[in-house]
Amino acid sequence: MNKSVCSLLVASFSFSGLFLSALAETNSSLKPIVDKSAVINELAISSQKKIDRLAEQIEGKLQQFKAINKEIDGLQIYNQQMERQIENQALEMQRLSDSMDKVSVIERQIAPLMLRMIEGLRDFVALDVPFLKEERETRLTRLSHIMDRADVAVSEKFRRVLEAYQVEVDYGRTIESYTGLAEVNGNEQEVNFLRIGRVALLYQTRDRSSMGIWNKSSNQWEALDNEFRSQTIKGLRMAQKQLAPDMIVVPVPAAE
Repeated sequence: MNKSVCSLLVASFSFSGLFLSALAETNSSLKPIVDKSAVINELAISSQKKIDRLAEQIEGKLQQFKAINKEIDGLQIYNQQMERQIENQALEMQRLSDSMDKVSVIERQIAPLMLRMIEGLRDFVALDVPFLKEERETRLTRLSHIMDRADVAVSEKFRRVLEAYQVEVDYGRTIESYTGLAEVNGNEQEVNFLRIGRVALLYQTRDRSSMGIWNKSSNQWEALDNEFRSQTIKGLRMAQKQLAPDMIVVPVPAAE
């Protein structure tokens, strides 16, 4: 081998050795830096993770904050509505309180009114044509008993009084047939009564031999002529729903 080549090889090996030695020394000196950089990177990654978690938490809190604000807005609207309702309820309670005070006054005034109405109805029945006398007097007696009962509401008492008045009003626009006792030729007999509103009250004996009509002027029964026999029979049959409504002729007092 050529000496120059050998010298070159020896020089190369020497340079390589020096380079490797220098590289080893460089690596040895850079290792703390590299390690420090790795630690810094790990800290940066850890910090980024913390930042991400904080960002997520902040975003969650923000959404929660928005939801709470929205709920607060809804509650404020609801509270405003409730306040208006409470104000209206307070006004209604005041009106009810005033009405209750008025009801107490009305109750104190209506009881004497009902008593006067019952007495007025009693006088009216006593002066009226004497039809269904027992039934009408029984109704008035029951009304008087109800007025003394504490377990019956004032409204119910007033309803009963109005109902009795309505029954009396209905008598004036209906025709009715019923059986009862009447004094005929000095003897009390069972007869068929015919009531035509309050215009006329007639009777006919069972054998149709006698008929009579109530005279409001003299307040007594008067015999009825035979000419009204057929009309009376016709009226009785109409009242008993055996004939269709039709015109009948009966004697009535002249209007004053």
